[in-house]
Amino acid sequence: MNPTHPLPEHHKHCDDLFAQAEASFREQRPSDGRKLFGRFQAEMLAHFAAEEEVLFPQFERATGMTAGPTQMMRLEHAQMRALLAAMASAAKAGDTAGFAGNAETLLILMQQHNMKEENILYPMCDRALAGTDLAIADELRARAAAACSA
Repeated sequence: MNPTHPLPEHHKHCDDLFAQAEASFREQRPSDGRKLFGRFQAEMLAHFAAEEEVLFPQFERATGMTAGPTQMMRLEHAQMRALLAAMASAAKAGDTAGFAGNAETLLILMQQHNMKEENILYPMCDRALAGTDLAIADELRARAAAACSA
């Protein structure tokens, strides 16, 4: 099994939560929308943390690359964190238009980001970390599972 194996599945799970939260706000069910968005936000932040604290450092140690793809992913994570915070504020204030506007931007950024990770970075990580301790995959899977059950 590749070290990054759990991550694309968690992307899909987060995408599903995002769609449910967005639909709840669109259908004028703000209470459900806030709850679903809270779960989505927590899982996205846990996903970012797993990559930034587990996967990226291992990749950087194995390759010596610290100013390459992982740096770009961290910058995109920061952009998405800002959008998540803006969406949380809009959701709390009942600002469905503000929520929707930020959600549209986040969706585009997430789609592009996930494609880069799944088609470029994760395969690079899998090659660089091949034959290493599979504890990386176990740790990533555990973090995703913990976020899902929280």
